[in-house]
Amino acid sequence: MANIKFGTDGWRAIVGKDFNQENVTLVTNAIGKYVFENFGPDKKIIIGYDPRNMAKEFSLQTAKILCDLGFTILYSEEIIPTPVLAYNAKHLNACAIMFTASHNPPEYLGIKFIPDYAGPATSDITNEIIANINAPTKKFKQGEIIQYNFKPAYYEHIENLINFEKLKNLKSKIIFDGLYAASIGYFDELLTKHKIPYQSLHMYHDPNFGGGMPEPKPKYLQELIKTVKENNNTVGLANDGDSDRFGIINENGEYVSPNEIIAILLMHLKKHKHLEGGVVKTVGASLLINKIAELLNIEVIETAVGFKHVGEAMRKFNPIIGGEESGGLSIQGHIPEKDGILANLLILEAMACENKSLTELQNDLYAIVKCKFYNDRIDKHLDNTDEIKPIIEKYKLKKEIGQFKIKDIDTKDGVKLYFEDDTSWMLIRPSGTEPLLRIYFESDSTEKIEQLKSYIK
Repeated sequence: MANIKFGTDGWRAIVGKDFNQENVTLVTNAIGKYVFENFGPDKKIIIGYDPRNMAKEFSLQTAKILCDLGFTILYSEEIIPTPVLAYNAKHLNACAIMFTASHNPPEYLGIKFIPDYAGPATSDITNEIIANINAPTKKFKQGEIIQYNFKPAYYEHIENLINFEKLKNLKSKIIFDGLYAASIGYFDELLTKHKIPYQSLHMYHDPNFGGGMPEPKPKYLQELIKTVKENNNTVGLANDGDSDRFGIINENGEYVSPNEIIAILLMHLKKHKHLEGGVVKTVGASLLINKIAELLNIEVIETAVGFKHVGEAMRKFNPIIGGEESGGLSIQGHIPEKDGILANLLILEAMACENKSLTELQNDLYAIVKCKFYNDRIDKHLDNTDEIKPIIEKYKLKKEIGQFKIKDIDTKDGVKLYFEDDTSWMLIRPSGTEPLLRIYFESDSTEKIEQLKSYIK
């Protein structure tokens, strides 16, 4: 048996190595025991899978094991995005199991367990599942596997959240990069259904993701960026492998950071949809969001890095929007799980409601906060995890980093140092899965970031 660990978003491993029939059986039985003991024998379990190698085969293995235990299984009849399955967990009052490794390299596969509240499983839940590994299980009744179409309920819900009629008035044209991922047949289908024109790239499922990575970052969106630049007045949209993250390119062919998207959408949701509440963000997300929240006179709730923490805060506080710097967000009235399909539709809606291009919305944003924020990150590899704590403790005691005086310190996730200029900060946090420190920087100038990086090195 491998050392099976659930990270911030499930268990992931390399197919054919640790992700094998034996370990999938162990995790499946552990989940079955958790569901039985916490919800009883009549709790439905829904199962889906993304385009990854062996995702369908392993998901069928899990469906059969849980059926043999006695559960009723609703099994997706096709490749499905994580947010679509997650929404149906809430809609059907079911627990969900999603086979995906999200934006990880193609050789990886993973299992996400999604409880009936439709967000990432919190640590207390995954700890209980891990404790169940190797525990005995027994059949309690005759189960059943039912092929199921999860699209209609999700589409109906999205159509209540998005004004598709508004989208027909967009000033900018749309290019959708399917990126060989799970959103193919969902995001594009919603646009087609509502007669919203678009161009597309990479519109077929490929377990090797075209030889790249299923991650909607500039490095892997080069063809989309090139195509946007070749077409006047056009925005580019993409999602990651299981469609819970988004990547957006503006009319100049520039990548728009998730921090900017969250800030623009916060203003849109407040102004055009009249939502009330706060905003949830991680400690790694930008001060840009705080500045907009301050101008809108709304509360900022900050969590540790990882959408399971954002989702938990969303369930508790019911904010206007919750998001993270790595490209995940959700909104009030949706589910406490990140949804890249919804994010793409919302930014189009914001553009349509303002009758502006995305670059114009970005310019408005910078004009409102009176500065632009820059971000960077470096990863520091250590010899072993024992080195992590002393470094974190050392930085908790710092009064300054070079000429940067420290104004405040936050320790909810590693150590975050806020500097006296009120536009710069640094976060040092452990990766959680390897002897590695992730060091985040933000400032209103790249020069300040380079100075901070030089002091850290």
